[in-house]
Amino acid sequence: MNINQNLPLGQSVQEKLKGMQYALNKKFFEREDAIEGILLGMLSKQNTLLIGEAGTAKSALISAISKSIEGAAYFQWLLGQTTTPEELFGPLSLKDLEQGVYKRNTANKLPNAHLAFLDEIFKSNSAILNSMLTIINERIYYNNGGVINSPLMSLVGASNEYPMEEGLEALFDRFMLRFEIGYMSEKDSFIGMLEGANVQIPTINVAELVMAQSIVQKVIIPKEVLETLFEVRLELRNEGIVPSDRRFKQSLSLLQAKAFLEGRNAVVSNDLVILGNALWVEPEQIQKTKEIAVMFAKDPVLLMIDNFKKEMLEIQENINSKQGEGLSVMGGLIAEANSKINSVMEELKDLQSRYPNRTEIADYQVELQTTKQRNADLMMQGTGL
Repeated sequence: MNINQNLPLGQSVQEKLKGMQYALNKKFFEREDAIEGILLGMLSKQNTLLIGEAGTAKSALISAISKSIEGAAYFQWLLGQTTTPEELFGPLSLKDLEQGVYKRNTANKLPNAHLAFLDEIFKSNSAILNSMLTIINERIYYNNGGVINSPLMSLVGASNEYPMEEGLEALFDRFMLRFEIGYMSEKDSFIGMLEGANVQIPTINVAELVMAQSIVQKVIIPKEVLETLFEVRLELRNEGIVPSDRRFKQSLSLLQAKAFLEGRNAVVSNDLVILGNALWVEPEQIQKTKEIAVMFAKDPVLLMIDNFKKEMLEIQENINSKQGEGLSVMGGLIAEANSKINSVMEELKDLQSRYPNRTEIADYQVELQTTKQRNADLMMQGTGL
């Protein structure tokens, strides 16, 4: 399914990002959700948090992604109580200091990064916390009263544990997507990790990523999706889960990014699944939030088409299994199949009138016509015509 033609070159960028996602999944086992989340974070200019023990390939994953973005300035640092502002924001300029100007040289530091990874982010001290917050949220850094507009596309934070100290709530809230990263559990994954996967990861350049971000902002969010989000909000509140209205508003960019990554120019209900990693407030709410997101992500159009496909698959498998049993048997089965196809086509027309922007409906109509023609060809072969 293609991005709308009114969005020039979007498909080629989308294909590159999808190829990058596929390659990363082959290289980093059991990290599919986090990989998708980091890519969606870059596309939507949101930040991602990875929670997990040391040795779960968090930094290796971010490093691999950064190397796949040509021309991107990447900044990585391990934070601690002794971390100084110079380490993150750059040393004071001695030349400016001689003139009484308290200004930092930010070259190759966080304020000038396109993608950043801060490990043990909740161990940062108060001396750098406020400056870090403005970069993470507003993408600006105040340098001697002047303002540096940071090119930061996304910041990925990592921690071995959830923040326990007071005063870190604002920092924790800056991460729109949050994933728990555990050790590998599957045998094949573990062996694959030990063997090492020689995977070539496709690349894109910074200009292409910036273009993708602008396309993402144009992705349509249908009113029915917004109405479903309201239902999600009510269900979450019934479970005592109360994300802020701001968080719901920011989640829209994630949905747009998800639609883009899947090659669509409009959000569908299925995209809501990603919000299971965005709308919880406390760690104990993660599972319930994911369940609610999945429950409301059951897209009515895709559900109906999937049901039709299951019915047709059963009919077609029956036809295939009966080939060679005579024209009368085949004729009856094909007549039954064509009758079902005609019935489904009528239901698809009604579905199209209710969801005029859903290209999946037209795609499936074409698929049914192809099936009908294939059945006609089977009959002709059977009669020797």
